[in-house]
Amino acid sequence: MPNRRPQLEIVAPSASPEEAAAVVAALERFMRDFAPVVVEAAPPANPWQRAALLEGTGREPDGPSPWGDPVPWG
Repeated sequence: MPNRRPQLEIVAPSASPEEAAAVVAALERFMRDFAPVVVEAAPPANPWQRAALLEGTGREPDGPSPWGDPVPWG
């Protein structure tokens, strides 16, 4: 996966190199701490688990699913 983070650079003539480095380090840490988390796709639904969830909630098997199934299992 390519690195999509921008290269940070402080352009401030009155800042010392240490001050500029501290600001850049703080910004990089902030970006790392609050970057969106990359998640893998969910594994395919287990038909037995789906049947148990439907039974436990009293839903119809061919009705719309609250679990995000694009097409109900028939």
